[in-house]
Amino acid sequence: MTDASKGVCAENAGAGHGKRDFGSFYSSNVEELINMPEDEYVPPEFPFTFPSYDEYKSSKTAPPFGRKMRRKHYFLEEDCTFLNHGAFGASLKEAVLVAQQWQAYIEKQPLRFFDREVLIHLIYITRRMAKFVGCHPGELALVPNVTSAMNAVIKNLDIKQGDNIYYLNVTYGSVKTLIKHTAKEKGATIQEETIEFPIQSKQQIINLVKNTLRKGTKLAVFDHIPSNTPFIQPLKELIHICHERGVPVLVDGAHGLGILPLNLHELDVDYYTTNCHKWFSSFKGCALLYVKKSLQSTVGPLIISHGFGHGFNSDFMWSGLRDYSPFLSLHTVLDFWQSVGVQRIRDYVYKLREQAAEYLVRRWNTGLIAPKDMFGSMAAVRLPSIFVDGKQTVSYSDAEVIQNNLYQRFNIEVPIKAVQGQLYVRISCHIHNELKDYENLAEAILVLAAERVQGVL
Repeated sequence: MTDASKGVCAENAGAGHGKRDFGSFYSSNVEELINMPEDEYVPPEFPFTFPSYDEYKSSKTAPPFGRKMRRKHYFLEEDCTFLNHGAFGASLKEAVLVAQQWQAYIEKQPLRFFDREVLIHLIYITRRMAKFVGCHPGELALVPNVTSAMNAVIKNLDIKQGDNIYYLNVTYGSVKTLIKHTAKEKGATIQEETIEFPIQSKQQIINLVKNTLRKGTKLAVFDHIPSNTPFIQPLKELIHICHERGVPVLVDGAHGLGILPLNLHELDVDYYTTNCHKWFSSFKGCALLYVKKSLQSTVGPLIISHGFGHGFNSDFMWSGLRDYSPFLSLHTVLDFWQSVGVQRIRDYVYKLREQAAEYLVRRWNTGLIAPKDMFGSMAAVRLPSIFVDGKQTVSYSDAEVIQNNLYQRFNIEVPIKAVQGQLYVRISCHIHNELKDYENLAEAILVLAAERVQGVL
């Protein structure tokens, strides 16, 4: 049994939880428990025992990464070469099963759970996750996904006519749509600056922002790792430039949690959101929103419910009757990472990504979209030039033809991206992958390239 899995929900679990702060909830003293000092806080007990990973604390007894890890801890199909963890993630088996246990437990006595227990359990996982990402629990809200969090920030900011919103061309598509919609609604202006590919160094991005960001800009929005072009942004430097000019920063960190060493206080970011169901491998529908205490009055939840107006965490924590099991099952995911070893996981993933990218570049005689030291768990490798030769423009349709062939004929799940006249494959690397997966991809692309030469594809 782990520290996060001891016994049954007791009536007095969680110091002072039997108090009403809002609505009819018996245990709604959210702000008190969120802000309680660590040495005074008493965690709630659990209604069942969580999986134990104690044997993983030694690399000698932990299953090796790659195929064995995949079989033991993921539901991924055996015959699929799965290289697109970056899209929607892949949940740990234990995260799914524990979520289902919570769902079954709730139905044994729904009133008890929702009236007396759900909030104290959400508080506990908020406190644990805050420690993991380097912030105070009073600055961290649980949200369903990064899209919800981005909306909660941008749609609530006091954006006025003539205000300027700054972002780069690599900003995620749905976020661009949100910003454009908000700008049109409020009469604000948009400033989109272009990164030219392939990137030569991180200084290229730093210089671009330094030379184009205007004082008085209402908000700067950056992706920590852009989805289509998955390099790691030099975020600390970009935030420093913005703050020197009095510009607050919102970061879309959808790909950050787990795979990047996050310390939000050290980063000094104003708003940061990240998905748990991507690289952290939690159950689907689970994300975090960080907001500096001094800025919490500028944001609010998209759904107004009982807790609204009682404090930042209360604003977001209860959004009506819904499935809260993705958040509750986060305990077992966090236990897994801490038992296996966060750095051990990252070391394997980063090394595999470097080996895979170098192997593909060598086999195809191409290159990367950015220097290799700017990648984490993903990389974008240029496809052989035969796929773009003779084309005046390269579009999503060209990428889709190759991606569909890889899926339908070779059972390889990997995205192809059209970027500034070139086609790239975006590979993802996780603990369920191994080099053989990328060897399969290399061979399949060479088959398609040969067909392209023959005029078949």
